[in-house]
Amino acid sequence: MAPDTSPARIRLIQPTAELHAAFLDSAFEFGTGHRDGYATDSITDDELRDPERFAAWVAQRVAYADETTVLPPDRVHDTLSWIVDDRDPTRILGSISLRHRLNDFLLAVGGHIGYGVRPSARRQGVATAALGLALDQAKGLGLQRVLITCNTENVPSYRTIERHGGVLEDVRETPDHGVIRRYWIDLAAD
Repeated sequence: MAPDTSPARIRLIQPTAELHAAFLDSAFEFGTGHRDGYATDSITDDELRDPERFAAWVAQRVAYADETTVLPPDRVHDTLSWIVDDRDPTRILGSISLRHRLNDFLLAVGGHIGYGVRPSARRQGVATAALGLALDQAKGLGLQRVLITCNTENVPSYRTIERHGGVLEDVRETPDHGVIRRYWIDLAAD
């Protein structure tokens, strides 16, 4: 049987501890350190590898989407989703985080939506499809417009944002995140 070469049919799924190995495979394809959209800033790589600690982290991330969850003071409610292809929903292609509102840091640097696509899944329309689905989630939350940012050197990311109607507000030098492009997408216009 010939391999399926049809375009990806992307969907977003809620994180689950059952996909521990698949998540590690996806996340560590980036190497160590920060992974855009993966929301791993609150857990070390060693803790990610531990099944119990990973399960607790997943439960915490799922709870952050619930507006009734009491959060640490520096956090906002957000919906973390893993990006998969219907042809193989056990292979995580990336991760995307939709923040329900902005705090000062997110307004200046991070935006409403952060995403990352594992290197082996890039240049296949994954980010474009996933961002479209996250924008639908944002509409479902009642957001009228969303801020999305990316590093000025990340041409594929800002082209993805522009494909979805992103309007460049400005380009800013930040102390810890380099030079970023800040885009707004008007959801009420759709």
